[in-house]
Amino acid sequence: MSGNEFRFFLSCDINLPVTFRVDRLEGTLPSPNSPNSGTDSTTEERKGELYVECALYIDGAPFGLPTKTRLESAGPLYCWNELITLSTKYRDLTAHSQLALTVWDLSCGKDDGLIGGATILLFNNKMQLKTGKQKLRLWLGKQADGSFPTSTPGKVPRQERGELERLEKLANKYERGQIQPVDWLDRLTFKAMEKIKDRESLKNGSSHLYLVVDFCSFEHRVVFQESGANFLLPSPIASSNELVTVWDPEVGKINPSEHKQLKLARSLTRGIIDRDLKPSSNERKSIQRILKYPPTRALSGDERQLLWKFRFSLMSEKRALTKFLRCVEWSDVQEAKQAIELMGKWEMIDVCDALELLSPLFESEEVRAYAVSVLERADDEELQCYLLQLVQALRFERTDKSRLSQFLVQRSLRNIELASFLRWFVAVELHDPAYAKRFYSTYEFLEENMIKLTAGVNGEEDGFKMWQSLVRQTELTAQLCSIMRDVRNVRGNTQKKIEKLRQLLSGLLSELTYFDEPIRSPLAPSVLITGIVPSESSIFKSALHPLRLTFRTANGGQSKVIFKKGDDIRQDQLVVQMVSLMDRLLKLENLDLHLTPYKVLATGQDEGMLEFIPSRSLAQILSDHRSIISYLQKFHPDEHGPFGITATCLETFIKSCAGYSVITYILGIGDRHLDNLLLRDDGRLFHVDFGFILGRDPKPFPPPMKLCKEMVEAMGGAESQYYTRFKSYCCEAYNILRKSSNLILNLFHLMAGSNIPDIASDPEKGILKLQEKFRLDLDDEACIHFFQDLINESVSALFPQMVETIHRWAQYWR
Repeated sequence: MSGNEFRFFLSCDINLPVTFRVDRLEGTLPSPNSPNSGTDSTTEERKGELYVECALYIDGAPFGLPTKTRLESAGPLYCWNELITLSTKYRDLTAHSQLALTVWDLSCGKDDGLIGGATILLFNNKMQLKTGKQKLRLWLGKQADGSFPTSTPGKVPRQERGELERLEKLANKYERGQIQPVDWLDRLTFKAMEKIKDRESLKNGSSHLYLVVDFCSFEHRVVFQESGANFLLPSPIASSNELVTVWDPEVGKINPSEHKQLKLARSLTRGIIDRDLKPSSNERKSIQRILKYPPTRALSGDERQLLWKFRFSLMSEKRALTKFLRCVEWSDVQEAKQAIELMGKWEMIDVCDALELLSPLFESEEVRAYAVSVLERADDEELQCYLLQLVQALRFERTDKSRLSQFLVQRSLRNIELASFLRWFVAVELHDPAYAKRFYSTYEFLEENMIKLTAGVNGEEDGFKMWQSLVRQTELTAQLCSIMRDVRNVRGNTQKKIEKLRQLLSGLLSELTYFDEPIRSPLAPSVLITGIVPSESSIFKSALHPLRLTFRTANGGQSKVIFKKGDDIRQDQLVVQMVSLMDRLLKLENLDLHLTPYKVLATGQDEGMLEFIPSRSLAQILSDHRSIISYLQKFHPDEHGPFGITATCLETFIKSCAGYSVITYILGIGDRHLDNLLLRDDGRLFHVDFGFILGRDPKPFPPPMKLCKEMVEAMGGAESQYYTRFKSYCCEAYNILRKSSNLILNLFHLMAGSNIPDIASDPEKGILKLQEKFRLDLDDEACIHFFQDLINESVSALFPQMVETIHRWAQYWR
């Protein structure tokens, strides 16, 4: 909706009863003044049995019978949280409609039962219906007055309003979605508001009582208009040439005549004729064009009609099934039934297309069950590549114990690695209030079925022990969170915190150095870890002080991990999963670009584990060695090799640069700098820290590709043969990944309901940005030219030129 558009409902059109919620009473009740009370009233806090009487007044006269809430006696905090529905409808209200709210106490005598009252107008001075939470100041000892104007206004006078009233008004707007949420800033803001609230209550004491009521909200604002009014307003176009935005309520709705034509054209009596229909040459071309559409593209009415018409002749074309199912009018029982019959006879589709059928676009349980039956053909390695998205797809199922949920659990029972990751992926989502019940159902289903497993003939553990081994992973992460809290509380530099960490591991938490029983590593469940090595564990110099831990493994080796608390790493988990998937796709085409898809696992909303890869940042390397070549010469010297290093090392460097250049371009990775580009001793370059994806970047004017000049210089400059080889690898990798664009787009579409920041903000826009990066409108040859131009454009931005934009791109890397 554009900034100058205002969509609204008219109050006279709303045929619903007036509804609001009586929330709570804030403040301390006045002490009882009964002379018969045997205690000192000034020292004893009053506790009563309170209820709220709600009466509607229209133009100063009572309208309908008053309504009362239930009794609430859980003082000193009185919270009714009760929905009140009046017999009056919104269409019957006038501009001067008021709600009179009086608080009574049944624990006192008849005369002293009145606590206070307040009155609130239902429409504001702009004639808009009030929505959201309203905080009303009670007039102590006065019954709410419904006359107009009222003598008991609940609105706090402007001169008496403090900072808290202003902030509560803004918080009300935030709850109604009128203020853009910014997660990290919101947490800080609400924490600061609590402090201001405590300060204000200390300053004001208990002199005021407030009643909080919550009015219901509608999709758009409700503007007052009397029933039957039909004012003829002069057209603004007559007096000026300005364009006026007019909202058409029928936009996006089904056209009845088109719908009727579609029904007639699809008449099921034509089914016998359609079986023998064959598309003409032009129709075949149109069908082939439609089949090449990405999964994000909606089909037009004519395209849907074309696919339906030739549905029988398309049954041997497996790519056509997902497009055909989009053409079905699922509300038509007979049509849906025929589509499901055809689906069973269709050529079996690929696993990547089955993922599309699990997206929110397909609600039919039969279609989703068919998708699961296709997934059953995937091996465990492939299934693990998509597991994160398949867990997210549970949001789009119609029941808690769906076919997809049962499939994931059954496959996990045969593979402990799948079981471990499934348990973690589901456990992290238990914090989502909207879907917690569904994810808990899957978690419970996994636990119940795993415990029932009997020990295998090959010495495998029984189900109970296997489940306990997974539960101990959670216990381990909880202990690591406790360690982080203790370490952060240590005053001093990083070295003092490291000393505290090692002291804890050697003393109070010595059980972590040698586990009673081996624990499966959360990052790699096939690896059994037996304890932490205190002397080799450390802390990174960072605001969050992440732990770098070295675990002993059961086979005598070591496993190094990073544990973070206070940072949401679910986005990093998604990106690294995509890097791992793309690495697999490239290797299937015999192109190994020496990528480093290190393991990442979110173990909570703000905590997680990452695999530690021994490496150094480019910033550190350039500071110590001045160039990447000098650094590589230290580990792989060769007098006869290119630039004094071995050919293998240089080739590894070039390939890894090419791989990450393509992947970061496709995924729109932002905020690249020399501290989050790391280099391993063998020449493998890789990226870390993916806080910005899908085109988001905190820095202005980012270059199209994240390629720094130090990387180009290490290849011998933009004119060298090695740089030409780099470009060749980039183009080859780009075209290979374009072939799997549907798979990647489908996986991101399944993440649309997740709480990952850069996807949750606008899922549709993010997926379209991703689709745009694949340039599906070009063939492979045209794409090679496009990508080479893209590289040249990015590299030219790295060297001094008298062009402002290019200068800004050069600044990006500083």
